[in-house]
Amino acid sequence: MKNHGSRNRSKAGFLLFVVEMALLVIPVTQSTLLAADVHQISVDSPIHPVSMQYIQNAVRHAEQEHAEALIITMDTPGGLMESMRGITRSILNSEVPVIVYVSPEGARAGSAGVFITLSAHVAAMAPGTNIGAATPVGIGDSPIDSSEGIQTDSEAMREKVTNDAVAQARALAERRGRNADWAEQAVREAAAITANRALELGVIDLIAGSVRELLEEIDGDSVETVSGWVVLNTADADVKVFELSWRQRFLNTLANPNLAYILMLLGVYGLIFELYNPGAVIPGVIGVIALVLAFFALQTLPLNWAGLLLILISFAMFILEIKVTSFGFLTLGGVASLALGSIMLFDGPIPALRVSWTVIIPTVVVTVLFFAFALTMGVRAQKNKVTTGGEGMVGEEGFAFTRLDPQGKVKIGGEYWKAEAENPPIEKDEPVTVVGGSRLLLKVRKK
Repeated sequence: MKNHGSRNRSKAGFLLFVVEMALLVIPVTQSTLLAADVHQISVDSPIHPVSMQYIQNAVRHAEQEHAEALIITMDTPGGLMESMRGITRSILNSEVPVIVYVSPEGARAGSAGVFITLSAHVAAMAPGTNIGAATPVGIGDSPIDSSEGIQTDSEAMREKVTNDAVAQARALAERRGRNADWAEQAVREAAAITANRALELGVIDLIAGSVRELLEEIDGDSVETVSGWVVLNTADADVKVFELSWRQRFLNTLANPNLAYILMLLGVYGLIFELYNPGAVIPGVIGVIALVLAFFALQTLPLNWAGLLLILISFAMFILEIKVTSFGFLTLGGVASLALGSIMLFDGPIPALRVSWTVIIPTVVVTVLFFAFALTMGVRAQKNKVTTGGEGMVGEEGFAFTRLDPQGKVKIGGEYWKAEAENPPIEKDEPVTVVGGSRLLLKVRKK
């Protein structure tokens, strides 16, 4: 009986141990299931500081939530090199696998988008998309004088930037086991290819028609993160889509060169109106707010200070034209300065980061018409007859209310004025004509 009781206690202890282990395993299993979520964000704009911050925040959030992976659905013409570098650094140092998916059909990964795609743990494209054309632009386009073998400073700088971009593209491609030779061609020769060709050349890992198809295709694949090798468990993962917050959407809207340009001009207009009409308040308030928003937008864009200076000089010329007689030369100088400054305002590597001609031309025309109108009205005002004070009464007729010898009072248009006779004396009730004077003393003569 004693041995039998001992065996029963042993069985009870074993069962208790099994139950405890099961309880320990259950939370781990739940945690694992929760960690299977895949986060997804969309980037469908040029690459600039706002989009860089958006992607970096998404990577950090995916790490904090222990997401299975982060999908960046991308459609971009390119953007700023520094912002691109910030994004690739964040992807390379991510503890969570980052999947760059060029989508939807018709989308592209141009310029900076090439580097971001190459840096991803998994690079995928949708059918009908393309990738390439990553040559740095906006650094200088002066050609080399082959006859003399002389290289201009701008050409030397462009070559340095291009070589730096080539080195980075090759480093990213080699790090992910992708085609480094094509990556160099994309930078040096602006090579661009379709999704099918990219798959053939080993630039991307797969082509997928949808996010769900993509997750099923990569399920079970192994990728290397900074934390080590990770086996992707994505076939049945839930996809959590994270949109831009209202703040990020607002900042992303401001990071538009056309809007920044318009806000800056509105700010200048508002301040000019306030200076010419002190106490109006509303133009000044609008001008200050517009300038603050414009300055924020300018710091997120590739601002050219020479262009900004030319725009400010143009407004100075327009204002001086009203004050100084220059026979239109200041206006012509202001027009040229405004047009050149508008063109030079942003050194964007892609058209999306430069002011559009459809914005520049109407703005310049409206500005010129406005100041031409103000100038015309100012000249007319100077030529108009003065209608106030003694000068405004020259030519008015009346009669002497008292004897003027040489001073006395006259009645002009129902008002009594102190007056001085030009050829005294003027007797009472004699008709007189105003020939000059001021608000204090009119000068009159006999009619």
